[in-house]
Amino acid sequence: MYVLGISCFYHDAAAVLLRDGNVAAAAEEERFNRQKHYHGFPVQAIAYCLREAGIPIEAVDHLVFYEKPLTKFVRILETVLAEWPKTYGLWLKSMPLWLGAKLDHRRLIQKELGTRQPILFCAHHVSHAASAFLASEFEEAAILTADGVGEWATTAWGVGRGTELDLRQEIRFPHSIGLLYSAITAYLGFRVNDAEWKVMGLAPYGRPRYVDQFREIVHRKEDGSFRLNLKYFAHTYSTRRMFSRRWERLFGRPTRRPEAELTEFHADVAHSGQKVVEELLVGIARHVHDATRLDNICIAGGVGLNSVANWRILQDSGFRRIFIQPAAGDSGGALGAALYVYNTVLGHPRAFVMRHACFGPSFTDDQIRHALDSAGAAYTVCDREEALLNQTARWIADGKVVGWFQGRMEFGPRALGARSLLADPRNPRMKDIINAKVKFRESFRPFAPSVLKECAHLYCEMPAGSDAPFMLLVPPVRPEMRSIIPAVTHQDGTGRVQTVTEEHNGRYYRLIRMFGNLTGVPVVLNTSFNVRGEPIVCTPEDAYRTFVNTGIDVLVMGNCLVTEKPGPIDFTRGMQRSVRLEQGVQPGVHGG
Repeated sequence: MYVLGISCFYHDAAAVLLRDGNVAAAAEEERFNRQKHYHGFPVQAIAYCLREAGIPIEAVDHLVFYEKPLTKFVRILETVLAEWPKTYGLWLKSMPLWLGAKLDHRRLIQKELGTRQPILFCAHHVSHAASAFLASEFEEAAILTADGVGEWATTAWGVGRGTELDLRQEIRFPHSIGLLYSAITAYLGFRVNDAEWKVMGLAPYGRPRYVDQFREIVHRKEDGSFRLNLKYFAHTYSTRRMFSRRWERLFGRPTRRPEAELTEFHADVAHSGQKVVEELLVGIARHVHDATRLDNICIAGGVGLNSVANWRILQDSGFRRIFIQPAAGDSGGALGAALYVYNTVLGHPRAFVMRHACFGPSFTDDQIRHALDSAGAAYTVCDREEALLNQTARWIADGKVVGWFQGRMEFGPRALGARSLLADPRNPRMKDIINAKVKFRESFRPFAPSVLKECAHLYCEMPAGSDAPFMLLVPPVRPEMRSIIPAVTHQDGTGRVQTVTEEHNGRYYRLIRMFGNLTGVPVVLNTSFNVRGEPIVCTPEDAYRTFVNTGIDVLVMGNCLVTEKPGPIDFTRGMQRSVRLEQGVQPGVHGG
């Protein structure tokens, strides 16, 4: 049985295909059309999933969309009417889109796919909940979802048992942790729904000077629930602003202009906002633990990508084990919707546990060599894996930045050893080198340590045998190890760790082991194989263009080693573009 899950029309469009309850393929559309956070219909992602399974669309048994459009439309309409006439601009922008194309999602999806098959719809936060619990190894667990907004819900919690989901309570729009974090992101001059990572990365450089201001902005209750003080926000009536002028007066500074200097003030705002968001999430998680008395918790929704808060939840809420779905944002909704139909609606036993995220396209050595030959690249082929790993490990130890392109592409926003840039974590200058010469991004942005799972507890303050395969937990680096791996130790002494196993990471594990044998440190610096503003690379052509146009020293693709660079290559040449653009469908305001 095949079930195709689809998420799109807000941000991070994606497709996931299940075959008998297991993931056959999963990918975000941005990786194919090279438009970061692409929101339109995932034409190429769907085509890839079908191609990977070797089936036409007619062979898919069930098609499911990750939210309920009519319910969302009612929320937008009620919001417009409640705030009229301030919502006149919102009305002009959102209503033509909805009435012209988006309201009849069933017909729109059928037209894009060229099929008359029925389309199923799954509530947004149910999709998030299913993507976490039904993909976990837990037979029973509490569930917490949090994001900007789905249809009405912005936060929900409940319990999963077997194949059943029971979402018991929710917090509704306009009160939202995700929209609070988006407002912080916008106030600091970063792009909403793209640069929330920057707030989290900037926070350790600041101090909690503005916690009182944030506690004026959001009120936390005894039961863990919360309410935003809406006089400081604009998301109920504006398509352009997340917060009101009162927000700026409260903090005493205007909004930072994009690319303007980041000062101590901005770091302090980031630190204070992150701290308050952590308090909100821990408070909710404690309430859920008290209500359920369960040991396990599953987390999804865009807020679930806040890895610092996830660690706080694990440490401070009473839960003993945690699972966060690596594509926790909207792209993962496609996975959740498909699992919900297969396991919960149809009642099939659970067959899938998400122990890795590599469900995207892969390329044979012949395909890689063809791409390099077509580009006129000079390269060598190393057919013996031990020799390839030894050479790569020596390059890393010698201070080179390695583009590492192996196997199937990751699903979700993190590079986890398939489409990664690798470097020596022992070099204290390496963070600045990669940020400046490769990623072309702000100097405060951190990098992750990928460490052999059996060694993780030696470098981070986490129990032996702990799992953190998706870079979604940020434990402290052990004090005695901070000088050993300074390039992956953040300003506050923490590290966004990825534990790596041979069973699920294969060649990447063996490379780290080889590096450990060579240096005594079984850890490498891992960051995504892309430059600022670009999606992670998908194809050999993408990887080679990025290699040539950046300060990456070496490219290792499959068994091919590339060390020489010609002149710069135009990034726009040869890029794959969406074969059909969505018909007038654009992202509306805050999920609309």
